[in-house]
Amino acid sequence: MIVYTPFWETLQQSGETTYTLINNYKISSATIHKLRRNYPITTTTINDLCRILHCGVNQILRYVPSEEDQTL
Repeated sequence: MIVYTPFWETLQQSGETTYTLINNYKISSATIHKLRRNYPITTTTINDLCRILHCGVNQILRYVPSEEDQTL
């Protein structure tokens, strides 16, 4: 399962807010909702967040093994 816990920590340290992401950088409120709920987001969005926050992917998301993962 992909979790976005690192994103919230990075966002807090950056001085940006969800308000500035939505209003200054045009990140949709639906994307913020997905991040809050650990729902899937696109790699394009991950790229945009890395550019905005000047960080690496590991500062946006982390993989955590979970029983909820789909069977392969």
